[in-house]
Amino acid sequence: MSDYDLDSGPDPATVAATEAETLDDDAEPVHAVGIGPGNLDYLTPRGRHAIADADVVVGFETVVEFIAEETDADLLTCGYKDEREALTTFADRVADGEHGTAVLMGDPNHSGYQFVGKVQEVVDRPVRVIPGISSLQIAASRARTPMEDTEFVTLHKSGDITADIERLTAAVGERHLLVLPRPFDWMPGDIAAHLLDHGADPELEALVLEKLTHDDESITRSSLGALCDHAGGSEPDDTQFSDLSVLAVRREVA
Repeated sequence: MSDYDLDSGPDPATVAATEAETLDDDAEPVHAVGIGPGNLDYLTPRGRHAIADADVVVGFETVVEFIAEETDADLLTCGYKDEREALTTFADRVADGEHGTAVLMGDPNHSGYQFVGKVQEVVDRPVRVIPGISSLQIAASRARTPMEDTEFVTLHKSGDITADIERLTAAVGERHLLVLPRPFDWMPGDIAAHLLDHGADPELEALVLEKLTHDDESITRSSLGALCDHAGGSEPDDTQFSDLSVLAVRREVA
C-alpha cells in the first residue's frame, strides 16, 4: 500500500477517479458499498446483497457497526490511525480468493472517494462502486434544494480544502449550497463566518440538518448571519452541531 501525503499527493480520491469502471474484466470485483445515512431502511437491495455475500468486510468502525447484523462475513474495522493495517489484511484475504466488500457511509460518490482510492490501491481486483442513498440527498429533499440548482461541496475529507471553500464562496447567493462540514474545524458556524467575510448576504436562509433519517433527526433553521455566532474552535465541545451534519444555504429569492 502506497504512502499518501495528502498535502502533496497523490490524493487517494484522485486515484479512484483516474479512469472509468469497466464491465468486461473476468476478475471477481471488490465492491465499495454506500450504506446510506445509517438507517438501514435506506440501504439499497444491491448493497445489502454485496454485504451479505462477502467473506470479509472492511470499513471504519462507525460504518461497519451499522451493517454488522446484515452479514456473516469477518468484519475488519479501523479508524484513521489503523486503516492501513486493516486494508492490508483485507487485500491479503481478497488475494487468497475471498469475496471482499468495503463499506462507506452514504454514497461513495459524494464523500467517499478517498477510501475507495485506498481500497483500489491495495487489492488486485477491479473495484466496483455500489452507490447508496446519502444524507446529502435527504438534506436536499428536506431543504427543497434541487440538485440542478445547487452547488455541492464536501469538506469532510483529509488534505487541502482551499479549492472547495473557493467554490462555496463563488456560488453563495447565486446557487443553493449543500455542504458536508469537516469535524470539527470546518463546522456550519465556521463555514457561515467565512462566507460572510467574503461578502455573502447575512439574511440568506441557512439550515443545519443533523442525524438525518435517525430517530433523533433535527433541523436548525436560521440565517447565515445568526449561524455565524457558532463559529470558532476545532474540538467537539466547541460546536453545538454533531459530526453527522449537512449545511444547506438557500440562494437568494428573485
